[in-house]
Amino acid sequence: MSKKIMVVDDSRIAQLQLQKIISNTEYEVAACCQSAEEALAAYDKVLPDLVTMDIVMPGMDGLDAARLLLETHPDAKILMISSLAYDDTIDEAKRIGALGFVYKPFDQEQVLSAMEQAFAPTAL
Repeated sequence: MSKKIMVVDDSRIAQLQLQKIISNTEYEVAACCQSAEEALAAYDKVLPDLVTMDIVMPGMDGLDAARLLLETHPDAKILMISSLAYDDTIDEAKRIGALGFVYKPFDQEQVLSAMEQAFAPTAL
C-alpha cells in the first residue's frame, strides 16, 4: 500500500515536479494545496502520511503552518521544501518538528531520500 503525500506549494510547477518524482514509487500524491491555509483545512480529510511544505507562500508561511499542524496533529510528518536554505530557517524548521529539509531546485534523488529518512524509525 502506498504512502499518501500532501504537497503544499504555491508554485504549480513545483507541485507538478513533485508529482512526477513521486509517480511510480511507493508514494502517491493524495492532495496538492496552493496555500498553508488550504493545507490546514484539508489535512483531516486527506490524512496524509507525509506533508511536503513550502516555506514562502502568500498568506501564512510554511513554518507557521507546520507549527499549527503539529500542534493539532503531533504525529504529522512534515518535510520542508524551500529555496530559503539559510541556517536559521533550517534550525527553525527542526525546532518546530519538521523531519527534513529539501532545497529548491530539487531532484528526484534528494526528494526520495528525504522522504525515506522521514519514514525511518527514530533510534531510541
